[in-house]
Parts: sequence; C-alpha cells; structure tokens
Amino acid sequence: MILYLNPGTGLAGDMLLAALLDAGASPDAVRRAVAATGLTGWRLTAERVDAGGLAATRVRVEVDDDATERPAAELAAMAARAGLPLADAALAAIAEAEGAIHGRPAAEVHLHELGGHDTLVDVVGCAAALRDLRVSEVYSAPLPLGGGTVRTRHGVLPVPAPATLALLAGARVRGGGTGETVTPTGAALLRAAGTGYGPPPEMTLAATGYGAGSRVLPDRPNVVVAMLGEPVAQASRQVVLSVNLDDVTGEVLGYVIERALGAGAADAWVTPAVMKKGRPAHVLHVLADPERADRLQELVLAETGGLGLRRAFVDKVALPRHTETVEIHGRPVRVKHGPAGAKPEYDDLVQVAAASGRPLRQLAREALDAL
Repeated sequence: MILYLNPGTGLAGDMLLAALLDAGASPDAVRRAVAATGLTGWRLTAERVDAGGLAATRVRVEVDDDATERPAAELAAMAARAGLPLADAALAAIAEAEGAIHGRPAAEVHLHELGGHDTLVDVVGCAAALRDLRVSEVYSAPLPLGGGTVRTRHGVLPVPAPATLALLAGARVRGGGTGETVTPTGAALLRAAGTGYGPPPEMTLAATGYGAGSRVLPDRPNVVVAMLGEPVAQASRQVVLSVNLDDVTGEVLGYVIERALGAGAADAWVTPAVMKKGRPAHVLHVLADPERADRLQELVLAETGGLGLRRAFVDKVALPRHTETVEIHGRPVRVKHGPAGAKPEYDDLVQVAAASGRPLRQLAREALDAL
C-alpha cells in the first residue's frame, strides 16, 4: 500500500497518527504495540472533531509520568520491545540529530522536550498504524517550515528548531505557516519511513484520512491529509530466451537455471516438449531485462551446448508486493505479500525445519499465523 501525505499546515507525530487512524488503521493494533513497550500509566484516545469545518480525527495522549526529560537510550530500549523497525529508526534519528547539534555521541544524548513518554506513544503508535495498513511506500508533498521562535530547555530558538532541520535533511520543504509547523517527531517519522517528496505517485485511491492538530487556525483547517492507494501495475519490456534441448540431463538443466538466476535473470524455467521424430525434450526459458540478455544468452548456450536459441520481447506486468519478517521457533522467516495473499520464503522455512525438526508444511502455516 502507498501512503501519500499532504501536510498543508504542517506535521506532528500526533497529527500523523490521527490521520492514519482516520484512514482505517486499527486503534487496538496501536494500543497493543504501545503496551508491548512496557509503558504504564498512559491513555490514547481518538475522537472525531470539527477542524475548521472539516470532519477529522484528533488523538490525545495522556501519561501519568509527565516528565519531559530522559535519556534517548531509555526511550529506544522501550520502543525495541514493540518489534517495529520504523519506530527504532525514528528514535535513533532523533538521538543522532540531537547528538550532532550538541556535539556528543547519540548513545549519550539526553532528550529534553522530546524525552516524554508521549513521544514514545506517538512514534510507536505511528509505526504500528503503518504496519496495520500494510504501507510499504511513503510519499509527501513539500513541508511548510513555519517561522518565528520557540522556547526550549536551551532558551529561545528560531523555528524550525535545529533538531527539526537536521531531521529534514534531504526532505523537500517550502516557506509557509507561522510557529512550529513541523515537529522533530513528525520529521523523524518521515525520515525513518524513507519518504519521497513531490506529487502523488500513480495509484488507485483506497482510503483518505484527516488528522487534526491541536492548534486552531483562523483561515483553514489544521489537518494533515493521508491518502492510501494501491500501486498501479506497470508493464516492463523484457526478453525471453528459449532453447529446445533433447540431450541435456535434468541435473544440468537445474544447474543452468540456478546459474541464470544468479547472473541476473528475472526468472528461468523448463517445460517438457516433443520434438521431431517423437523425441522427448525440454524447452529452457530465461526471462531477462534487455541489457542482460546477451550475457545470459552466452551462458545458456555454453552450459547446454545448444546451437542456437530464440529471443522474443514480452511485456512483464509485476503486481505490487512487500515482504514482512516474522519469527517462529526463534528464527526469522520472510513472508511475501501480494494482492491475492501471502507466502513464506521457502529457503527460510528450510532453515527452520532443519533446526527444529518440524515438517515444512506445518512451519509454513505457523509463519502465516504469526502475521
């Protein structure tokens, strides 16, 4: 799933979380992820509000521990219990940015304004919501930088704050807005998600969410818009190499397939055939990008002893897919997701089977159940 953000008035962690919930993310999935961190004394509520005439969702994070200062390593250790790589990356990015600003290693950073447990809820909550929505790509319109000043533990600082600017390195930004329109938490989440910037990518729109901020603006709704869409399958031009073989063993055919795949073929397979005079044979097919076809042609002819082959251009249509990693019996197993379902990676299952002694088919079911 593709996520496209339109942060017309800015972006904060709670606004992003609200927009994702409004677009269909499960509040229970978010709460379970936050609970997995071991954090106690917190409440997360989502309510429908009127944001300048636009119906939107606003989230409220309340914590009994209202301290705003603590070591970055403490928040990172708690987030790690949730098993969400995006949350880990976002908190690591915050620590690195603060460390660079104050001239100390990230492991020694002591967070001030960002050290509250509400930061943990926002970061882990957004990561859990993105996972629940099965978002694999994130894009955003340019971010408004705001202006003015903000009072911090280190005194009055210009807006955007130094930490925000450090976290926005590589992002596309624009002038606009007053006050702190982009928070460090919002910037860190976009950085951790590998966000691309520009117009919306081509996609089939599936859902839209509106996340409201806490500020009330006099002339417009203070919301971030989250658009979810399915990628549009794109056809790519590829070459199929085909050769008829009636004197090559199955072992050699299997070896050639492995060699071709290792040399960059998109796919390789064998089909049975009957040649002239009723001779049983096989047809070896290799699918490749045009720029790799010549090299793969040489490999196929050299390994099979063929005297020639056929080349045909085809249009390959690849449906969107993404990979998620689960853990069964103490070992990671990658699971590939497509529009029609999910399938565990065979090689990973073989390793778990060898270590555990359990049947391969049982492990495949366990991997799917662990999603």
